[in-house]
Amino acid sequence: MNEKYFELSNLSVGYNKNVLIHDICLDIKKGEIVTLIGPNGAGKSTILKSITRQLEIIGGQVMFDTKEIRSISYKELSKKMAVVLTERLKTELLTCHDIVATGRYPYTGRLGILSKEDEDKVDEALKAVNALDLGNRDFNAISDGQKQRILLARAICQEPEVIILDEPTSFLDIRYKLELLSILGRMAKEKGITIIMTLHEIDLAQKISDKIVCVSGDHITRYGTPREVFKEEIIKELYGIDNGFFDPMFGSIELMKPEGKEPEVFVISSGGTGIPVFRELQKTNTPFAAGILYTNDIDYQLARLLACEVVTEEPFEEISDKALGRAEELMGKCSRVINAGVPIGTQNRRLKELLDLAYEQGKLK
Repeated sequence: MNEKYFELSNLSVGYNKNVLIHDICLDIKKGEIVTLIGPNGAGKSTILKSITRQLEIIGGQVMFDTKEIRSISYKELSKKMAVVLTERLKTELLTCHDIVATGRYPYTGRLGILSKEDEDKVDEALKAVNALDLGNRDFNAISDGQKQRILLARAICQEPEVIILDEPTSFLDIRYKLELLSILGRMAKEKGITIIMTLHEIDLAQKISDKIVCVSGDHITRYGTPREVFKEEIIKELYGIDNGFFDPMFGSIELMKPEGKEPEVFVISSGGTGIPVFRELQKTNTPFAAGILYTNDIDYQLARLLACEVVTEEPFEEISDKALGRAEELMGKCSRVINAGVPIGTQNRRLKELLDLAYEQGKLK
């Protein structure tokens, strides 16, 4: 397998010879899913339009399977690369089947007459995106989400080596977002098709991608695996987040923690039981403390972002006097104590002391 199947070398892109992003250097392997993320207006779509030759490359080069992309004829390129961009097709009197069939035109004669084999490939592409029932419908009469599936079917119908997609999930509800990304994942892994796309949903980008490209300012700020890129500080810097947090554990964006330095509520939880409680307290702007949580507990991952303070203990250790004392001190400042349904076991059995104390104080809810 060619390690540099699709290579961007010192690439500069922009409009009317004005450089927007410069010195783009990326090596993409065959069958990889590479996703560009970054704030609106950062130039992600400009990069895609440049590597698909819809915009003139200002500097550097794009190598596609050992060939410089500008040396490849449009006819040859149309057999190797399929493009699904955000611009909406303006069609008249064309069915969804007709739209998908245009993906076969690079393989037909001048008259564009489809053979039986071509028609079969159209049906296979519609089936791949679960859209066989849309074949005879007017393309202009279906929803934006359905149109997106039809355009993906057209790309599949081309039998390309590379598919370029700009915000392919933007008009889809959650079911079809997951379905579309599952289709792309199968195409990449089973057929070796290289996928290059932009996504706004960074949680989905984290789950589907082999590589992530961070686009911000006039250059690429990061390029690496999701594990390397999706870190709290990296995402915060990329999007200029100053009113919330990115949680790499859940791949989610969290709102700011409740205002106030002193907790009004103390939450006792573990194993995920505290997560809905933390979110509810955040929504009502109620400052809270949490504990005693082991640092490998899933509740800790969210509590550290939203709580005034989290009392912690090392994983697999019994709760220490120090941790218990601090929890009791914080609990004494609170007007309420919430038992989120914490299971008591051998190692965390001292949590029962906290619950008993809260009950005696008349604070337990």
